[in-house]
Amino acid sequence: MAMQWLRSLFNRPEKPYLHPYFAGAVLGVVLFSAFLLTGNGLGSSGATSRIDALLVDLVAPTHVDNTPYLLKMAGGDKNPLDDWIVPVFLGALMGSFMSGARNGRLKLTTTKGPHISNSTRWLMSFLGGMIFLYGARMARGCTSGQALSGGATLAAGSWAIMLAIFASAYLLAYFVRKLWL
Repeated sequence: MAMQWLRSLFNRPEKPYLHPYFAGAVLGVVLFSAFLLTGNGLGSSGATSRIDALLVDLVAPTHVDNTPYLLKMAGGDKNPLDDWIVPVFLGALMGSFMSGARNGRLKLTTTKGPHISNSTRWLMSFLGGMIFLYGARMARGCTSGQALSGGATLAAGSWAIMLAIFASAYLLAYFVRKLWL
C-alpha cells in the first residue's frame, strides 16, 4: 500500500510552471503580507544558523555559552528554534515538496552536463551550497532575504549584495562552463 502511494507520488505527469509574471505577482503579495502581518520579510539562511546552533548546543553546550555568535541564539536556556525564521524555512521546505508532488516534479534525478559524473555534480553542488551559505551569513541574509525583503525596502546594502552575487556568478560561470557544456 505504502509503496503504491510512493510510486504514484513520484510518477505523476508533469504540469507546466506558472506564468512568470503571475508567479511574481503572487510572490509580491506574499512578501507584502509577510511585512504587514509579522513585520519581517522572507528569507531562510538564518534558520540554518539556528538549526546549527541547536545541534552544537546538544553536543557542546559550554561551547555555545562561550561563543558570542551562538550565545545570542542558543545560550543558557534559550531555544534556538524560537524565532520567526524557522517556521518560514520549514514552510518553504514543505511547500516546495508539496508543490513538486502535486505538479509531477518530484523525481530523484541529477541535472548535469554531459561531461560530468553524478558524483562530481553532487560534490560541486555541496561545495557551492556551503560557500553560498557561508556568504549568506556574512552578508546577513540569503538571496531571498536580501533581494526580496531588502530590495523591496530599498536597502542599499541589499542592492549592493545582489549586484555582487550576480557579477560574481557571471564571472565564475566562465570557469565552470565545461561542467555544463
